[in-house]
Amino acid sequence: MLTLCASLSSCIHDGKRTDLDMQAAAERADEILDATLTKIKPVVQWAHGPTTAGAYDVTRRRSVMTIVSDERRGSFLGLVEREWRKHGYRIKGVNNDRYSPAIYAQTGGGFGVSLIFGGGQAFFEVDSPCVEESEVAESTTPPNGPSYEGTYPLPRPNVHDDFWSAGAS
Repeated sequence: MLTLCASLSSCIHDGKRTDLDMQAAAERADEILDATLTKIKPVVQWAHGPTTAGAYDVTRRRSVMTIVSDERRGSFLGLVEREWRKHGYRIKGVNNDRYSPAIYAQTGGGFGVSLIFGGGQAFFEVDSPCVEESEVAESTTPPNGPSYEGTYPLPRPNVHDDFWSAGAS
């Protein structure tokens, strides 16, 4: 992957110019996260993670607050991977580690998308390609559970689901 930023207004990613600013990239990241999370059935509860902005990129995060048991992680990962492939995302890597499995993908527009399990919790992250610098507002997508606004770090997963949490103690 080749990314060049000659100036604030001209970023090239894999040979294509990116005409988004950081706010537009953050909004696109929210769309990607929304589309992914709405396809997970049964529905999982999630909360916003921190948004971070670099010099020419922005990252949006969401933390799954539903307990996904060890026995259900493979199903969860498989469901998300199939959904990403259906949308034409290129799977760049899969970590089959027992305790920290993950999937890393890239959209056709150069956004990096990942699902990572760590410490028994699932985390989604979307990283923008190189974009023009701008202010970035917080996401306007409401979480489908408590917002935990002002709480960092977020609590451990605490929502039981008969399917996703099956076998968890």
